[in-house]
Amino acid sequence: MLKKWLTILAVFTSLFALSGCEDYNTMQVQDEAANAAWSEVINQYQRRADLIPNLVNTVKGYASHEEQTLTAVTQARSKVGSIQMTAEDATNEEKMKQYSQAQSELSSALSRLLVVSENYPELKADQSFRDLQAQLEGTENRVTLARNNYIEAVKVYNTTLRQFPQNLIAKTFGMKVRPQFTVENEKAISTAPKVEF
Repeated sequence: MLKKWLTILAVFTSLFALSGCEDYNTMQVQDEAANAAWSEVINQYQRRADLIPNLVNTVKGYASHEEQTLTAVTQARSKVGSIQMTAEDATNEEKMKQYSQAQSELSSALSRLLVVSENYPELKADQSFRDLQAQLEGTENRVTLARNNYIEAVKVYNTTLRQFPQNLIAKTFGMKVRPQFTVENEKAISTAPKVEF
């Protein structure tokens, strides 16, 4: 009788262990999906940062006395560039806050630059400026999409880690929930700059 109970216990233990392996593998897949989504966020922010020097130089040609605005954009871009983010850094809540704040400051500076450009009809008529504005608007839309994909990937991962019995497996392997990417001025950053001619 004891042998029968030990056999049943061994079968249930094996099934539980196999289930735990599946849950662990699911968490790894979801973690990698969050990492990939974060990489896309970084790519789109880099695309935006790469557009800024050309935009600033184009505006500078027409609105050289708007030095304060141009300097603010350049400094904000420099601050963003000084914060190196990796997928691993995306699990660090403090680093995410710093990065988020820097991106918010850059968005604000770009918005001011586009408002300043409204005062210069010749600038608005410049084909290079219009092309850059269109690229910037498209990039802002890509940034929003990439951020939303990342937020969804993190939500799925965090939900899995918090559910029972996955939470026990997560604790066993030291897996922790990931911080979400948020911005201080969510409404402003999620709205693409208006392109008006």
